[in-house]
Amino acid sequence: MDIFRIQGGNRLSGSVKISGSKNGALPVLFASLLCDGPVELRNVPTELRDIKTTLKILETLGARSEVGEYGSVNIQIQDVSSTCADYELVSAMRASICCLGPLLARRGEARVSLPGGCSIGDRPVELHTRGMEALGAEVSIENGYVVARAAQLKGSTVYLSGPMGSTVLGTQNVMMAAVGAEGETVIEGAACEPEVQATAGFLRAMGVAVEGDGTPVIRIEGRGRLDQGGGLGGGSFGIPPDRIETGTYLLAGAIAGDKVTIEGCNPSENLALLDLLNRIGVSVEVGTSTMTVQGVESVAPVDISMLPYPAFPTDLQGPLMALLCLGRGVSIITDKVFPDRFNHLSELRRFGARVRKEGPTAIIEGGAPLSGAKVMASDLRASACLVLAGLVADGMTEVYRIYHLDRGYERMEEKLRKLGAEVERLSEKELEQDREMELAQG
Repeated sequence: MDIFRIQGGNRLSGSVKISGSKNGALPVLFASLLCDGPVELRNVPTELRDIKTTLKILETLGARSEVGEYGSVNIQIQDVSSTCADYELVSAMRASICCLGPLLARRGEARVSLPGGCSIGDRPVELHTRGMEALGAEVSIENGYVVARAAQLKGSTVYLSGPMGSTVLGTQNVMMAAVGAEGETVIEGAACEPEVQATAGFLRAMGVAVEGDGTPVIRIEGRGRLDQGGGLGGGSFGIPPDRIETGTYLLAGAIAGDKVTIEGCNPSENLALLDLLNRIGVSVEVGTSTMTVQGVESVAPVDISMLPYPAFPTDLQGPLMALLCLGRGVSIITDKVFPDRFNHLSELRRFGARVRKEGPTAIIEGGAPLSGAKVMASDLRASACLVLAGLVADGMTEVYRIYHLDRGYERMEEKLRKLGAEVERLSEKELEQDREMELAQG
């Protein structure tokens, strides 16, 4: 199990290139199950654990995939007989529930293990199953699996907003299922995130009529039964840049940078973050596909809530908290998407940060000096929070369980080193050998 060892205090400068969107790529990869013809995807972050897991799931479902250079992935569905996505792979990743819709549309049946992923609070699949039922499927939970069957899906109006707002994966899942329905499907209360727009863009590239993505009402013109020989023809599609990775490096530049340029990004997808940075005193120069951030010694306090897009994203809550530890007063963060997503608070306290949780809210008393510590990552975005804190903490920081980080950030240690950070990846065996050597040397 690898760890990050970070020597804090180095100022970051230079440029970093953003990878393709993890959350944009995963549903698109599963959508390839709808296709008979070959699918060519570009700008896929192929080194991420979640991408590798998805390709393994697709293989069990009859797909042959080839990973090429520069993020290219070619997929050909060769066998449509399997309808079961097993627990061993699905339990590792929340987005694997997205094979439910395409399997149901293409093969008339889907048996998908209830998914796993990061421990950030309860995330039920009720909206997914409700959407499939609205399209005419019979759905049940059997022995830990979601089981859905439909001889023929029927276009319908589906309402997908829940207690915490619209469901991103649920919207994408129903969109993919609707491709195999007869007639038009209208999704009301649809998620508006750019990742939903990426799924719609892929379906359009495959010849499906999709309208309204990016708004709360999406319309999909179904193609009818997609049995053998009746699938989509295939085609080519480019995955957009990762807006969460973009935001993470913007925050890293703010917390530890002299001047850091983010390249290959889409600034318009990070307007909520840009607005917040401006409010707390961080300067960002915005270009067409670049953003340059000027690091700061401290920031003004802020009161902010995490809400669905286009508001401030929950996935940047942890990295933002690391920056607010530099604040000149008391900041308040309320996560209305995942109210329990605060496992990193106890680890931030190990740095010396003054943070506490009250219900769905974190209170950060900025200004306390941070010192290096051994910390444990609990989920993907918590990992990024701890790495950012380690960049400015005095002394050495060791971040354990960075396998969480590898789910969503390609080569983070390499990108940070290119910016001037002193970060190395070590196996626990290598770390132990280093400690034995230090003891031997006195």
